[in-house]
Amino acid sequence: MTRLIEPIVLEGRHAMLEPLDLAHEAELRAAASDGELWNLWYTSVPSPDTLHDWIRAALDQREQAGAMPFVVRRVDNGLPGPVVGTTRMFNVDAVHRRLEIGHTWYARSAQRTAVNTECKLLLLAHAFEQLRCIAVEFRTHWMNHQSRAAIARLGAKQDGVLRNHMAMPDGSLRDTVVFSIIASEWPTVRRHLHYRLELPR
Repeated sequence: MTRLIEPIVLEGRHAMLEPLDLAHEAELRAAASDGELWNLWYTSVPSPDTLHDWIRAALDQREQAGAMPFVVRRVDNGLPGPVVGTTRMFNVDAVHRRLEIGHTWYARSAQRTAVNTECKLLLLAHAFEQLRCIAVEFRTHWMNHQSRAAIARLGAKQDGVLRNHMAMPDGSLRDTVVFSIIASEWPTVRRHLHYRLELPR
């Protein structure tokens, strides 16, 4: 397998991304419990009972398909703080230099903060400037209006909707909304994300 992404720590003023490890299990359990995120039917946040298997599956995807799952750690006054969520680079196409960013969730206390904006800035900068990707994709459930709005605020453009794209654990069928940012758009998106991080909160 040709691997596009190697393990890396990405650091910013508000957040730090660390490669996922089984040692993060207790911290991820605490983050998911902040808001009991597994109860959101249109997402795939692991419950306390399924978290260990979820981490194993994410690590298997890293080894077998070239994905790179991260935990998201809040940065407080320049120092690493608690783990507040997770995100992932996956669906990696090393030949055509494309990937998807997703499997993202945050503890309720970290939502609508600078953490998500900076995480996306760090991931996109790594994808476009270090990995030389030509496109980065985002996908979400049609019913996840909060996620759709957040992706659009990044500067991503909606490509379309995949109808009945996936079967959800509860048996419902997911319509998947597809967004992307292409390499020529990255300088504008980068300036926009920096601007958003500079806004008072």
